[in-house]
Amino acid sequence: MPLFPLQSVLFPGGLLQLKVFEARYLDLISHCLRTRTPFAVVRIRQGAEVRGAASQKTLLDDIGVLAHLQEVDAEQPGILKARCRGGERVHLGAMHQRPNGLWLAEAGAGEADVPAAVPPELAATAQALARAIESLAEQDQHPFLQPHRLDDAGWVANRWCEILPISSAAKQRLMVLDEPVLRLKLVQEYLQGKGVV
Repeated sequence: MPLFPLQSVLFPGGLLQLKVFEARYLDLISHCLRTRTPFAVVRIRQGAEVRGAASQKTLLDDIGVLAHLQEVDAEQPGILKARCRGGERVHLGAMHQRPNGLWLAEAGAGEADVPAAVPPELAATAQALARAIESLAEQDQHPFLQPHRLDDAGWVANRWCEILPISSAAKQRLMVLDEPVLRLKLVQEYLQGKGVV
């Protein structure tokens, strides 16, 4: 499985926009377009996503999220803009880099969130997200893919996790939780602490 390491976390159902210009990632996007296969986005836990000997100190998380290409645009020669949708979580095993610096990993099937209704005690968090979406739309910002599933606990929790000002390590811990209602409960506790709900 080819990897696209980032300093951020992709969530299932999330929108990822990439500006790709390095040869290894141009090749990756071209390959995934041709074969209609996803790649895995994985968070850089330590170090930087660099080539050469220094990259030996780079540590990547062992759970990522599949990224499915939706649109690819050639902005100018040598630069691609890619729009991706987050798919299922994926468990990553042994990792290595090709000579060109592209990361690869053994990948095991991950799990999708089981659809779960937003419980009544967490409804305020879903309503607050609806208000946030309206407010962002008024500023011509649309960070979430349609359709909006405000009645789905996992979807609501994931969208909040994407926009909350928390560390990427905290986002990773939330992303790997396979209980969507628990994830939403943790988000609501955070929002209550900030006086948002």
